[in-house]
Amino acid sequence: MKKVLIPAIIAAAPALALAQSTVDAYTLSQSDLRGTARFMSMGGAFTALGGDLSTLNQNPAGVGVYRGSEVGATIDLNFRAYDTQTPYGSHKDNQTKFACNNFGYVGTSWIGSELRSISWGVSYGRVASFDRITNGYNNPTSTSLTNYIASFSGNQAPGDLSFGQNYNPYFDSNCDWLSILAYNSYMINDKPGSPNNYLGLYQNGTVGDAMYNVRERGSVDQYNFDIGGNISDIVYWGIGFGITDLSYTRDSYYSESMENACVTADNGSSLVTGNAGFELYNTKHINGSGWNFKAGVIVKPVQTLRLGFAVHTPTYYSLSHTYQADVDYSYYNPATGTELSNYNGEPEYTEIASFDSRLRTPWRIMAGAAVVIGNQAILSVDYERQAYDAMHVKYQTSMYNDFAPDDNVNNNIKDIFQGANIVRVGLEYRVTPQLSLRLGYNAQTCNVKQAAVDGNVEVLTSGTDPSFSLDKKITQYIACGLGYKYKGWYFDAAYVHKNNESKFQAYTNWDGFVAPAANVKENHNSVVLSVGYKF
Repeated sequence: MKKVLIPAIIAAAPALALAQSTVDAYTLSQSDLRGTARFMSMGGAFTALGGDLSTLNQNPAGVGVYRGSEVGATIDLNFRAYDTQTPYGSHKDNQTKFACNNFGYVGTSWIGSELRSISWGVSYGRVASFDRITNGYNNPTSTSLTNYIASFSGNQAPGDLSFGQNYNPYFDSNCDWLSILAYNSYMINDKPGSPNNYLGLYQNGTVGDAMYNVRERGSVDQYNFDIGGNISDIVYWGIGFGITDLSYTRDSYYSESMENACVTADNGSSLVTGNAGFELYNTKHINGSGWNFKAGVIVKPVQTLRLGFAVHTPTYYSLSHTYQADVDYSYYNPATGTELSNYNGEPEYTEIASFDSRLRTPWRIMAGAAVVIGNQAILSVDYERQAYDAMHVKYQTSMYNDFAPDDNVNNNIKDIFQGANIVRVGLEYRVTPQLSLRLGYNAQTCNVKQAAVDGNVEVLTSGTDPSFSLDKKITQYIACGLGYKYKGWYFDAAYVHKNNESKFQAYTNWDGFVAPAANVKENHNSVVLSVGYKF
């Protein structure tokens, strides 16, 4: 049942229906260690090596190293474990995922002059996977999501938030969609004697708990088109163009149960102390496509040494967003024994919001060195810098595909994120001309500022889902593998272990109030197999 008041109609689009978010930009901009089994088993340290299908997505100069042609494919079986930890216990979840990680083709044409050869390649690669489960419980809580919503809902008139005859506040007002949903489900209520101000459910003496479950899924796939060359067997150059497809879905559940809360009586006409419970469901989907450009060079000053350098432009995305939410609620007045609830009826829900945005991901710059030891071993080391604080978002200003910078989000990005440093180390030892053994290590520093990890910076989210996750420690990959050659064929296998740690918050901290939060540990174990033919 919706609150019904005489509306004050505002002919403007709802602000949050047109908003990208800081955490969406962050989530969609990240990448994994992915590629062929050889590439992954050496930690991705191929900036100075080349000669592998994965380099089409790393240093395009690697295509110039080829002396022949190649076709190959890779599959990946990934076992994922999630441990959501709070002071009140932990919850563990598991997933198993199977994917075709990479396939491609490289062709070479020999010229015979100082420009020895020209090579070109096309490949498909999975750049990132968004699959994750966060499932936890906090008891007790020191505040409520409803109090957070009340804190930013001030100066929004009740008539603008509530439904009336022929009036839909989601489309006919300029109010925040989460405020509208909360007001019409009695999560926030009018503050007595204070017009256009609201109270949440939590008050002095309230005892409550919170539960949450978030399931994310989706991926970023990239199609690479590279061309490169070999100059005098000393300088190898390459340029590449990438087209990306992105799909991301986030389903979230959040609930609170409270005693001695400030609840509505008589459908909002007065407030009493009673029991409260609500369940907030959100679903969000983002899909789109983008493009990027990359260029690189590999120099071999002497036979045993290779130096590599590459730069990647940001990926420029055109994105489409949809989201919707609904709430089930129950409020009990012990003085009268009456209950206001929609658990046996239709939930309060938002309209379906749809909008477009533009996203510019971080630029990337990388350098590497590789040493050939006695024609039997290769040691390769890479360094990469990714500028997460340079992410940039634009929002749609009209139905005619006009876009403008979202200053609130872009400033929030600079407050929360920082550049990340990545170090990759790979070792390959040739036991026989046919058999090789490999080891790799890859580490990325945390791209989130410590103040944001500690919860001292407001984090902007979009739609009606206020929850988010931020990395808090170094992300590490440890890998090993082997390779076998038979005539033109090669068979490679790798085992890759990834671990990282993030912080989940049900909503952002504000004005000294601390939202329910959890420490989430992820461990991924992958078995990667590649097969290909060189000719």
